[in-house]
Amino acid sequence: MSTTTLPLNPLESKARIHAHVAFFAFLVGLPLGVLIARYLRTFTSSWFWPHAIVNFLFTGPLVFAGFTLGYQTTNMGGEFHFSDPHQKVGLALLVMYLAQVFLGAFIHWVKLPFRFPGGRHPQNYLHAILGLAIIALATWQTHYGLWIEWAFITGNIHPVNSRCKHFWLGIVVAMWSLYAIGLGLLPRQLKQEAATRRAKDEGYKDNVPLI
Repeated sequence: MSTTTLPLNPLESKARIHAHVAFFAFLVGLPLGVLIARYLRTFTSSWFWPHAIVNFLFTGPLVFAGFTLGYQTTNMGGEFHFSDPHQKVGLALLVMYLAQVFLGAFIHWVKLPFRFPGGRHPQNYLHAILGLAIIALATWQTHYGLWIEWAFITGNIHPVNSRCKHFWLGIVVAMWSLYAIGLGLLPRQLKQEAATRRAKDEGYKDNVPLI
């Protein structure tokens, strides 16, 4: 994390662990869950549980651990909580993540009758938009943490190693590139979903008793 060979002090060690955990939660775990949904749903209808397991069972503990470690780091630094952009956005990301988890569960288990003309429920669009918003905000948040917050909270005794910043850039470029490529599969997905809805409607009509 730092460019010197001197040992990190306890505050720096705590901040480094927070940075690693939060980074892998928001820029590895959550994007992996998004990419699973983006790609698998084009080829199979059994995409939900891999998506849910990665985004909840794998990423959830990392999200809570990262937030807790950040809170502890602020305590050790003697700063007020949620007093700067990084801390405020961290809290916002936690709230958005919880909202996203509950929304995903609601979409899966509660089926509302209203649909948009394309056949999708409005909450499906909200879920997708909120998920991308979380990752976009997390991209900004991790950048701010590496370039600004680390120096602010630790006094920059050990500046962030440039390789950490290069790694951040590589992950961000790869993540958003893979998602953009996956959007090319969207027409195929929409055709499959339309065919599935037609089949269900026809099956329902075939089973309606004649009076």
